[in-house]
Amino acid sequence: MAQVSKIDSSTMVTLRIDPSSARGAAVSQFFDEVTFTPLETTKESLFGAIQQLKMTDEHYVVYDWETKAVLIFTKAGKYVAKINASKFEKDPDVKDQSFYGFNIVKEDDKQAIQIGAGKQVYYFDFAGKLIKKVPVPKEKNYANYKKFSDGTVIDQNFLEKNEKDSTYYYLSLIKDNKRVESYFSYKTEDRKGDDRWHGGRVYDYGNPDEFLFIKNYQYNIYKLTSSKLSLAYQIFFPAANSLPMDYGTNPVYKGKAFDYYEKNRDAFYEMTNSYLHFNNLYFQVRNFNWSRDEKKAFIYNLKTAELTSIADIEPDSTSQFLPVTDLASQYDFTNKGFLIVSPEYFYTSYSSLTMFTAKEQNEEKNRKYNDVLTQFFKTQNKKSNPVIIKLKPKKN
Repeated sequence: MAQVSKIDSSTMVTLRIDPSSARGAAVSQFFDEVTFTPLETTKESLFGAIQQLKMTDEHYVVYDWETKAVLIFTKAGKYVAKINASKFEKDPDVKDQSFYGFNIVKEDDKQAIQIGAGKQVYYFDFAGKLIKKVPVPKEKNYANYKKFSDGTVIDQNFLEKNEKDSTYYYLSLIKDNKRVESYFSYKTEDRKGDDRWHGGRVYDYGNPDEFLFIKNYQYNIYKLTSSKLSLAYQIFFPAANSLPMDYGTNPVYKGKAFDYYEKNRDAFYEMTNSYLHFNNLYFQVRNFNWSRDEKKAFIYNLKTAELTSIADIEPDSTSQFLPVTDLASQYDFTNKGFLIVSPEYFYTSYSSLTMFTAKEQNEEKNRKYNDVLTQFFKTQNKKSNPVIIKLKPKKN
């Protein structure tokens, strides 16, 4: 029999949160530094939005969903190279060789960009030059999975087989290719005809020994270590914003998810993008209410119980009076949240359209910008490449 591991709830904290009570703040109340890095725009480097961002000591590497390309820039934003389908040898047995992301890995003791496309895995250097290609491994390879400092790997779709039955788990801990713990079991037949997505997401906030996990259709935030899963925060929202407690398990809702969300547009069908930074708990919620005035991204101070709306963080001199997210005007942050989170810095991005719109709103206030942004506003326009925003969060 498949065994589901026990979730530790001995240190659970209950949080009662009313999104309508969230207040605004100034940028300087949360961040000590804000750095804007425009990404160079050329005919070859032009792209739409940053779907995925990774970095090395010398480079920013981005994936653009629209052009299905990986683009390489220096840390100063200078364009270096682009990797797209034209870089791959055409496989006659594969109709679509598009790829949907990348990894940065160690290959022969050097960092490389790894991309899976078709039946091959390709490795490129940071000049966009192909290093090698190898067949996609037939067996599950944990090399690119999220992992802890002791080597324990997080598997979000582990299959346990036995003679009579097979069971999947939404979350498992794997050490030396062996299952250590598993949580939230399911069988494939239970999901047939179900338009609810019952998985969850693991969030890395720069702690090599701890991740956060959110299971869909729950308002719970879990802490995951290499040995166990613990229920850290159980959140209660107002009734109008809450799904029924049995929403994720009751078959009466099976195949009717979108109808339910349409009829209950204020109900949060998802919590996402959760990070912990000292006393501040970051998270977002989603529902079918598309009003820009509705607050959906928050910072909750675990010590003071103060709730801040990220959309209402006002620009000040720390950010050169420019916004640090596009929550008030566009959709990048709404969809992706912070692209990278670490104890030292958070990274996000938004379009040049957002940047120039903010500048226009500052025109009558005679704002002064640093040399990088002065040159950007002088030489670029609203259709130029996105801008990376690097934020240094306060530690108190």
